[in-house]
Amino acid sequence: MNQGSDIEKGEIEKELFQVERETSEETSLPGTPSPPGRTSKTDLNSPDGETTYEEDERVADATSRGRRGTRDTHSSDVSESSLSDRGGHDHQVPPHRDRSRAPSSFRSVRRELEKVPRSKRRGLLGRFTVIAEVTNPYDYPNKTKWMLTFVIAVAGAAAPMASSIVLPALIDIARYFNTTSAVVNLSVALYMLSMSIFPLWWSSFSETLGRRTIYLTSFALYVLFNILAAVSTNVGMFLAMRMLSGGAGASVQAVGAGTIADIWEVRERGRAMGFFYLGPLCGPLLAPIIGGVLNEAFGWRSVQWVLAIFGALIWIFLLFCLPETLRQRISVAAVAEAEAADRATTGNAVRPALTRTTTKQSVKVKSTKYLTIFRRWFIDPLRIVLYLQFPAVAICVFYATTTFCALYALNLSIQQTFSAQPYSYSSIIVGVLYIPNSLGYFVTSISGGRWIDWIMAREARKAGRYDGKGRLVYRPEDRMKENAWVGAIMFPAALIMYGWTVEFGVHLAAPMVANFFFGVGSMMVFTMATTMLTEFMPRKGSHGVALNNFVRNIFSCIGSAVTDPLIMTIGNGWLFTGLGVICLVSGVLTIWAMKRFSERWRVTMDRKMDGAMGD
Repeated sequence: MNQGSDIEKGEIEKELFQVERETSEETSLPGTPSPPGRTSKTDLNSPDGETTYEEDERVADATSRGRRGTRDTHSSDVSESSLSDRGGHDHQVPPHRDRSRAPSSFRSVRRELEKVPRSKRRGLLGRFTVIAEVTNPYDYPNKTKWMLTFVIAVAGAAAPMASSIVLPALIDIARYFNTTSAVVNLSVALYMLSMSIFPLWWSSFSETLGRRTIYLTSFALYVLFNILAAVSTNVGMFLAMRMLSGGAGASVQAVGAGTIADIWEVRERGRAMGFFYLGPLCGPLLAPIIGGVLNEAFGWRSVQWVLAIFGALIWIFLLFCLPETLRQRISVAAVAEAEAADRATTGNAVRPALTRTTTKQSVKVKSTKYLTIFRRWFIDPLRIVLYLQFPAVAICVFYATTTFCALYALNLSIQQTFSAQPYSYSSIIVGVLYIPNSLGYFVTSISGGRWIDWIMAREARKAGRYDGKGRLVYRPEDRMKENAWVGAIMFPAALIMYGWTVEFGVHLAAPMVANFFFGVGSMMVFTMATTMLTEFMPRKGSHGVALNNFVRNIFSCIGSAVTDPLIMTIGNGWLFTGLGVICLVSGVLTIWAMKRFSERWRVTMDRKMDGAMGD
């Protein structure tokens, strides 16, 4: 026994020596070496630039055989890879982080990417990607992650951009089809409605077909429907094609945030989510400028042709630059077949094990299988609303919805107010007036996400939340601190200021300043609410985002339909005063509820989430 132990000990020591010799060849700064068995690196993205450590897997394996029981790793080892939606990785597990009392030196050792061979890459036309698919997207270098984030942000701008690019042309479209402005405004309302419903199925399909396949399929349809809208011969055809193009382009609204969660760890996700939403939020605000110029120069049909061309360019961009990032796909057919077989077995439980399957039984099993596939594809996605039973989810969705309704009411008011007396601007000038909002969104996207990430790290350190390996443990509610108060007060106040300045025909500068601060404050809310949803629902992140889009776009559809009559009835001043008060009260109640009850709600959700939709 002693001889065997000595042999094993010698092998372990040899393995440790080999690892030590290999790592010592890496370039390192002079100073105190890293702790044994770990390679360290400076976390440039962490708020305080602290040094973090990564376990060397070979050292950990060798020492675990020689020193069993010396350290309890619990379940933290799984945090090296994250669980995708209903897959095998958990996005909420905090990134690897450890503490060093006096980190005077570091060694940079990057784990090599485990690339998937080109012939085995997943997704539609997967072998054409320039950026290789990898087994763990967290391992991508930061420059690759930002490239993928940029691709998704640009794709995410397409559908929202198309919702507002027609705003300067609505009057000309109504005149061309010889109809009223109220009927033409339905093109915006129905577009928003389709953007609320279609993402439910895009989200569901992405779990079985993968993210890449959904992106390429949906944008091919987006191009087709915009071409048909451009050649519309009557207002009915125009409204129908606009609605379908909105549903096709809305795939990124549900799947995009899931892609961001696939590649970014929790401590960096706030900043990445801010950049991602820069596309969907700035798209609608830059689009009216483009739409005004196109409408003045070439007519309203040119707007739809530009959308089709833009969609085609995005499709090409996605084809070559976006690999599959979903870690584990779910086979609906396999699940349905297992479910059907299970029912058949249950029904024949009293019979002998070896029986001949009759034709009737075979038909029954196949019928059950196909009905299950149909239910999972087309019916189950509608059950996503059942997640609203969780207070944390319902509150995040409610707050994002009120903010989004205010955004679209403001967009329609700008178009209507500044094209009429006393301003009477042309469609090009009206389009330019959407720039201040875009600048506000841009400022928050650049700085707001980093601020939120810093707040999360600060709160985790303040509470002393560290896991078994000394890494910070984050909580979704940590995102809602002083940043939430700034956003909750800023954008409602900006709404009220805008409403009364345009009501009394004040100089253009005043409402534009208000719109800038609306952009800053509302962007804080959008980023915060959406990121919190993906973290409250770590294994069903795309479900949470799809639910958020579903609710907010339905109410935005209603808001788009009633904004024009309300402005005509009560004026901009009282309309935006009412919206501002509603948004302010919503923000205060949301922050108060999250501060007081979020921990209890989160624990309940973790226990009941998997069964929320009968999973």
